[in-house]
Amino acid sequence: MAESSNYMQPSVPKFDGYYDHWAMLMENLLRSKEFWSVVENGVTIAPPMASANQQRAADESKLHDLKAKNFLFQSIDRTIMETILDKGSPRDIWEAMRTKYQGSIQVKRAQLQAQRRDFEILAMKDNESINDYFARTLSLVNKMTAQGHKMESTDVVEKILRSLTS
Repeated sequence: MAESSNYMQPSVPKFDGYYDHWAMLMENLLRSKEFWSVVENGVTIAPPMASANQQRAADESKLHDLKAKNFLFQSIDRTIMETILDKGSPRDIWEAMRTKYQGSIQVKRAQLQAQRRDFEILAMKDNESINDYFARTLSLVNKMTAQGHKMESTDVVEKILRSLTS
């Protein structure tokens, strides 16, 4: 009979739009699995006429590269994945995510502007429950707040009440 273990595999953090939080969790996971070095330094390539130890280190590095990439792919949703498909290494994927989501001040302003527009046109769908609509509204408000936008709770409540369906 197999021995049971109380050890649980850590879950892969899913990217939810909050880059800094995701990056901290992902880096911790990759470090705990000893794959962070391929994100920081890339893959070790064996030189021509490599010794057995050099070849073994290169093979191990390639395996770590694949495993790190696997964790990153699991954490990123398909729509985001499509924008970074040409990134071949964990390092490239990490940098693409950092550039796209941590971004510059201009990128953050553009994201906030898009979120403000989304908030302005936000309306409850015909078949949507109040709880679902409220959760969707709060999610958008939280994203705006994370971008540095100050919003009064009365504005949010007023928006919800104005846009409820009958």
